Amino acid sequence: MSDFNTLELLTDPRGFATLWLSREEKNNAFNAEMIRELILALDKVASNSSLRFLIVRGRGKHFSAGADLAWMQQSAELDYATNLDDARELAELMYNLAKLKVPTLAVVQGAAFGGALGLISCCDMAIGADDAQFCLSEVRIGLAPAVISPFVVQAIGERATRRYALTAERFGGQRAQEIGLLSESYASAELEQKVEQWIVNLLLNSPAAMRASKELLREVGDGSLTPALRRYTENAIARIRVSAEGQEGLRAFLQKRPPNWQAETTKEPR
Repeated sequence: MSDFNTLELLTDPRGFATLWLSREEKNNAFNAEMIRELILALDKVASNSSLRFLIVRGRGKHFSAGADLAWMQQSAELDYATNLDDARELAELMYNLAKLKVPTLAVVQGAAFGGALGLISCCDMAIGADDAQFCLSEVRIGLAPAVISPFVVQAIGERATRRYALTAERFGGQRAQEIGLLSESYASAELEQKVEQWIVNLLLNSPAAMRASKELLREVGDGSLTPALRRYTENAIARIRVSAEGQEGLRAFLQKRPPNWQAETTKEPR
């Protein structure tokens, strides 16, 4: 879709995109350029109405080692205002990923440290390898997981976030699944096969319905019942029932045939 220095944004003919962190020589660590390019890449995804979902991955051995140390050293030498600008860029990235209209799936191998946990937490779903290593490592170098903290709390809860943010303990894929950071954890040798299974399963679903469901769940939040939420959910189901894909899905179900959006899933991936 476009060329970047630190990323690859690849589209699959079946109708989804994969956003690869691609600073393999730096273990996909963040710097200012990568953060800016991630924002631009997400803008491209958001503007492409043909995409069904987005997968976020890291090239090479590691998903992401967190912040690039050379960049962090430069930041330490800058004033408060410049550091605030850097923080706002990172926040824009995290909020844009969290608010993306299409479903998002992170796939994690190797190390996922610091801000990488923010990327994973901003995705709707995440899977990873049993031997992956996760760490909120900021306190080890005198910092705090500030910008990413709301998303990590949403993903794993306040209590677990307190533990791992204050101890900087490392934990593996199975523990990440237990606390909700990962949806599933697999043996490393099985990860690619499992990624394809997730892709095939997501491709069975109505693209419009997945977008509508993501918007619905954002509005529902923690599920607190209010008159306004009741009205919102009533309108949501009425709208999607009369939509083109809603009508097609109901007809296909009653006629015992695949809906038309599944016809595209037979294309071979590049």
